[in-house]
Formats: sequence, structure tokens, C-alpha cells
Amino acid sequence: MTQTSIGDMVNQSREILAKRDTATFETYENKGGIREALIYMAIAAAITGVFGLGDGLAGFLRGVIGALVGFFVFTYLVYFIGKQQGGTGTFDQVAYSFALFYAPLTVLFAAISLVLLITIVGILLIPFVGIVAIVANIYFAYLAVQSSMNLTDTGKVWITLILAGLGSFVVSWLLGAFLSF
Repeated sequence: MTQTSIGDMVNQSREILAKRDTATFETYENKGGIREALIYMAIAAAITGVFGLGDGLAGFLRGVIGALVGFFVFTYLVYFIGKQQGGTGTFDQVAYSFALFYAPLTVLFAAISLVLLITIVGILLIPFVGIVAIVANIYFAYLAVQSSMNLTDTGKVWITLILAGLGSFVVSWLLGAFLSF
């Protein structure tokens, strides 16, 4: 694993989002690790948090903390459950692979939602944008699990994603309840 700059990660993200295949994920999965994923996700979370500053500093902090904790809980669960399914990847590979698509998509969909929020007609489109964001994230997560965990069995990939998603939802719900006090 080599250290990667933010500029390199942005270029790798562009390629992953453009090519949309496991081979591209494979090309980059060892170019960084947890440290780089944390930095990239922190930048994305901060940018997204700025878009939501309407709720004040507390809302910004909740958004940033929630995004970072949610990302790492989900990717750790993907790693842990993927291992149970016979996957051979490392947590570094999983976290880095997921950061390469999740960070830019998070910023992109937050920016689109902010622009739509400004217009009355746009407000009606926000649920559609949310659905598109979910579908895009699921698609790229599917590719990232195949690549980073070296799972080729479709059923095992879906088991990994669904269980990680459920576990992440529970942790996010608990974190949300804790941070609302």
C-alpha cells in the first residue's frame, strides 16, 4: 500500500465512476488504506456539512460525525461479514475502495439537493434524487465488495451488503438518538 494524495484519489474516483467495473476497483484498492479513506471521507463530510449549515454548528457537527461513523461502521461490517462469506480482502482495501465512490457521490448528491432545495419545483425532485443516490451507492457498493473482498458469488455479495446495511442502520439510529440529546 502506498500513500496517495487527495488529487490522486479524486482522479481515481473519476475513473471508478466513469468505468463502473470491478477491474477498475481492483486497480486502486491497494493504493491507500484506512488513513486515506478517513481523510477523503472527512473532506467529503465537511463539504456536505457546509451545505447543511442551516441547522447551525450542532447540525454541521452531527452531520460530519454521523457521516464518518456511518461510513466506518458500514465498511467494517462489509469487511467482517465478507470474511464470514469467504472473502479474502483487508479492511484497508474495503475502506479505501468504498471511499473512492462514496465520498464524491455524497458531495455530488448533497450539492444537487441543495440546488433543488432553493427552487420550489426542485423541492419536488429531491426524493427522486435520493432514490438515484441510493441506487448509485448500491451499484458501486456491489462492485466494491466484489473487488475488495474478492467475492464472486452474487449471493454472498448481497448477504454481505444487506447485513452490513442493516447493522449500519442500527448503529446510525443509536448514534442519532445519542447525538440528539
